[in-house]
Amino acid sequence: MDLLIGLSTAFWIGILTAISPCPLATNIAAISFISKKIENKKIVLMTGALYTLGRMFTYIALSYIVIKSILEIPSLSFFLQTHMLKILGPLLIVIGMFLLELITMPLPSMGGGGKFQSFFQNAGIWGAFPLGMLFALSFCPVSAALFFGSLIPLATKYSSATLFSSMYGIGTGLPVFLFSILIAVGVTSVGKIFQKIGKVEYWVRMVTGTLLIGIGIYFTLTYLLNIL
Repeated sequence: MDLLIGLSTAFWIGILTAISPCPLATNIAAISFISKKIENKKIVLMTGALYTLGRMFTYIALSYIVIKSILEIPSLSFFLQTHMLKILGPLLIVIGMFLLELITMPLPSMGGGGKFQSFFQNAGIWGAFPLGMLFALSFCPVSAALFFGSLIPLATKYSSATLFSSMYGIGTGLPVFLFSILIAVGVTSVGKIFQKIGKVEYWVRMVTGTLLIGIGIYFTLTYLLNIL
């Protein structure tokens, strides 16, 4: 049950990442790429699936490297396993502050400029997979905080890079795949739907950020300060 909750959390973090402003912009670019193949429904669906798999592959590889490195350093692994709950409180507070935009930090983006998009469009359907890989690396402050501050500690706790990063990757790619289905069945107002998602994202982020700060305060008082 505890593992199921952890995996569900990883999946939710992925969805929240996907609908955050910076990743949402890259996903809109991906939708634009997918729409170039709109004349063939099967190609649209395959392209969306390959894009999602590209994101998953990148997150699995990245988290595996990070977690494997942590676990192979005995002193660091022991420290994290022993003090994870003490660290988690302040960490959740910081992540919540990022989500509420109380903390902002500019990070370099590797995301889809026109040159890259043109290249992947010319690559055809198989360009969707590397496109997903590239856009997965387009970390902005919110997505970086969610990935490195939430997913990595979760995966480290359960000593599982593959399961948690896969759930996270599915969550980040799911909106794109769903919109590729909408395109395939002939829905033309995809842009308007994305705009509505942007509005929903604000309130989802505010609620999630507030909850994370509340949980972080509780963990800090309980496990770090031993007050509760």
